Amino acid sequence: MQINSRLPNVGTTIFTVMSALATEYKAINLGQGFPDYPMDEALSEAVAKAMRDGHNQYAPMPGHLPLREAIASKVKKLYGTPIDPVNEITITPGGTYAIYSAVTAVIRPGDEVIVFEPAYDSYIPNVEINGGIPIRIRLTYPDYSIDWNKVKESITPRTRMIMINTPHNPTGSVLSHEDMLQLQEVVKDTNIIIVSDEVYEHLIFGGKQHQSVLRYPELFKRSFVSFSPELFKRSFVSFSFGKVYNCTGWKLGYSISPAAFTSEFRKVHQFNCFSCHTPMQVALAGFLQHEDAYLNLGTILEKKQQFFKAMMETTPLKPLPTFGSYFQLYSYQGLTDETEAELAIRLTKEAGVASIPVSAFYADGTDNKVLRFCFAKKEDTLAEAANRLARYFG
Repeated sequence: MQINSRLPNVGTTIFTVMSALATEYKAINLGQGFPDYPMDEALSEAVAKAMRDGHNQYAPMPGHLPLREAIASKVKKLYGTPIDPVNEITITPGGTYAIYSAVTAVIRPGDEVIVFEPAYDSYIPNVEINGGIPIRIRLTYPDYSIDWNKVKESITPRTRMIMINTPHNPTGSVLSHEDMLQLQEVVKDTNIIIVSDEVYEHLIFGGKQHQSVLRYPELFKRSFVSFSPELFKRSFVSFSFGKVYNCTGWKLGYSISPAAFTSEFRKVHQFNCFSCHTPMQVALAGFLQHEDAYLNLGTILEKKQQFFKAMMETTPLKPLPTFGSYFQLYSYQGLTDETEAELAIRLTKEAGVASIPVSAFYADGTDNKVLRFCFAKKEDTLAEAANRLARYFG
């Protein structure tokens, strides 16, 4: 028997390919985005305690209520927006799952979805498997900003959704307050839904502030133009505990959306995952009270980013601006005519350092001679990786 694939153009993800290559050649894996340093022992112990205390059965389908209440409290403090923990927050097995569920709840065959490239690799398959049509708009190289005129030109009567990601994976760019006002203007008086991927909300630095969709439920004014509350009321917002607490293997996150949206989201969720790991939810409900654990994350990651940049000065690779996420992009323009994929593979095999070709985040393989490196690693790891690259390039 054969299956008529619903994703005929999708193969194994670049993360799996490069991580397998790193293992085969014993290379330092700066490709896949995960820390190589331990998570907080207090959080690990809190999970163990939750298991010992008997929290080992199904959690409610929307998630452990005390955790949802803690999230709502956090959102109010950070973004000033009141969120109903009962009807507007759903705990999910990771941020990627939350994004997929939001798209599946909304998109019908023929709906158009605006996606900015380079894009996290799940976005376009999420759209296509639901019969949607991805409308790809390139971010402006090399700062990877949004050309809002192109967005306005791409809106049609079939436009159903716009997907945004800030801080951005793979580039490390972040949306500004001005960007959010432009987005508000674009969607005003339309039925366009926003999916906002904010899994790196606390991994932001360089003096920037995270512009969450959750900041925008109120009336904003620019010059003499008024903007009605256009963003949160039409958004699914996705978050990740794994990115915040250095435990990506937990695959635990959450989605926030208005009650009517959440109702549709949970129709998908209840027949897919139903509920998530209970002991972790119980532990996180208490651990979220320790605000410094997430408020200081940007400072910690910025130090790692700056350390890596300093070490990489001994190589011919040139850093591009980054203000968030786990990732630093490096240009090799003028160094070799190899494609990004060819150079990434060669450096993994011969230099012993794995990266990710940014061309993998474009549907058409756009190649700007840029590689992505993950700096969410121990300083020893980053130093050794940079030293290997410096020796290799001589």
